[in-house]
Amino acid sequence: MDINIRKAVAADCPRILELVRELAQYERAPQEVTISLEHFAESGFGDSPVWWGCVAESDNIIVGFALYYIRFSTWKGQAMYLEDILVTQSMRGKGIGQMLFDQLVAEARQKGLKRICWQVLDWNEPAINFYKKYKAHFDGEWINCSIDV
Repeated sequence: MDINIRKAVAADCPRILELVRELAQYERAPQEVTISLEHFAESGFGDSPVWWGCVAESDNIIVGFALYYIRFSTWKGQAMYLEDILVTQSMRGKGIGQMLFDQLVAEARQKGLKRICWQVLDWNEPAINFYKKYKAHFDGEWINCSIDV
């Protein structure tokens, strides 16, 4: 199987958003995806992009993606925040997730970032086991917070 990892481009947005919906379904929250395609694309490829990403292609079909943004820590400086990484269900177990994650590590190093941060649901054993291969630090001390404005 030939897999191509490349930077995401604006034309990928419809397929990436399909995969975002697949992820939301897996995470038992499909109703939470309310972003429009226009807002999604503008946020990544408009005048002031706030996210970047890469995609995995097989036979010119996007079968996975990783999407990140840069966050700032007053303690550590800039870090890559991995918002989402997904390989479509039919393509899992073929090393594509590792290829995407390795691409993120390479991009973080290229940008001079010293850290990649993300969240994982506590019941998502396949993802937790995947991250353990990278010797990820799991912090059970912090509680996630958000407000809708």
